[in-house]
Amino acid sequence: MSAFTYRGGVLHAEDVSVETLAEEQGTPLYIYSRSHLIEQYKALAAAMKPVKPSIYFAIKSNSNLAVIRTLADQGAGADVVSGGELYRARQAGVPADRIVFAGVGKTAEEIDYALREDIKFFTVESEPELERIAGRAKAMGRIGRVAIRVNPDVDPHTHKYTSTGKAENKFGVDLTRAERAYELALRQDGLEVAGLHMHLGSPIMSPTPYAEALEKVKPLCESLKREVETFRHLDIGGGLGISYSPDQAPLNPRDFAAAVLPALHDLGLKVGMEPGRFITGNAGILVTRVQYIKDNPFKKFVIVDAAMNDLLRPPLYDAHHEIVPVRQTEETFFGDVVGPICESGDFMAQGRELSAVDQGDLMAILSAGAYGFVMASNYNTRGRAAEVMVSGDRVEVVRERETWEDLVRGERMPEW
Repeated sequence: MSAFTYRGGVLHAEDVSVETLAEEQGTPLYIYSRSHLIEQYKALAAAMKPVKPSIYFAIKSNSNLAVIRTLADQGAGADVVSGGELYRARQAGVPADRIVFAGVGKTAEEIDYALREDIKFFTVESEPELERIAGRAKAMGRIGRVAIRVNPDVDPHTHKYTSTGKAENKFGVDLTRAERAYELALRQDGLEVAGLHMHLGSPIMSPTPYAEALEKVKPLCESLKREVETFRHLDIGGGLGISYSPDQAPLNPRDFAAAVLPALHDLGLKVGMEPGRFITGNAGILVTRVQYIKDNPFKKFVIVDAAMNDLLRPPLYDAHHEIVPVRQTEETFFGDVVGPICESGDFMAQGRELSAVDQGDLMAILSAGAYGFVMASNYNTRGRAAEVMVSGDRVEVVRERETWEDLVRGERMPEW
């Protein structure tokens, strides 16, 4: 089901009027559907049930504590890429043995923190990182469990900025180096080789790249399984795509499962997955209010109070987000939806047939639950939006709107 539907001509988040939420909480406003988060998690878990996967929610997609806790209560773990994300996961109640730590640039401080917390394993991206984790673990009298990230050189057919599994990407080690990397790991006193990791990019709309990647890493997994007693895990990453427009079919979890389960069954390893966008993307919207309608000889500009500091995906990736009026209307016009920031790149939509709106009307930017608030900034000294979560007819503010006072908190005038 869709978490956001029209009732009596007014957009609702589950059983709550979006118009009412905007009047109470102001705009810009992120709204999340708890039910959608749970449904997406359960759909993926059900499709992959034959291999009983560990599902590590990719916190990079949406790091709100309420979102993380909602999924942790369903049994999800966490895929983290910084010490801050690890801290958030622990604050939200995710057990340390359900947390995996990825990222190409882990600092000594972050590694020490993860070792103290005794996380499930590190996803290791390079040989120098292996040596650093080993050294920190040995100094602390601990063992660092590691899964080396192998880059299978598979094209996921997504944006070049979010492709992570090709040979030219910065992530992981290629297959020709992977065996040597594992040999290095096995020689380190402070390490335990726990498994192998791969991640191809995001959003991926077809299961074919996953099947191709599994075929490529399968021989190495079989060899390591025979030779290394502690090698038990295969983490196949995340990146499952969602529908951003009505004519775009999402990656169906059943189709995904049909493509990857045969290879996973054959390997007989414990399977891990790292979905983010698939769970959160269509669980959230960004509500904004029209400030002005500005005409020029070619089109209209709908100037709203949300901006690129609130939602960066359109200018960064030229990403499409459907934009709908909170109050339905059948009339349309051609134009751009733009924000108030002093950049020509501050837009939500360009050259699009839009529902006719007027000054003061509310609009909803859909599919904003992933890589929305997490990429927000204070550019132009703008406070970040509030976030609310809806569950049925219940509403909770899960992050307060930043005030002007918040924006200068922590700053100091030098005495001189």
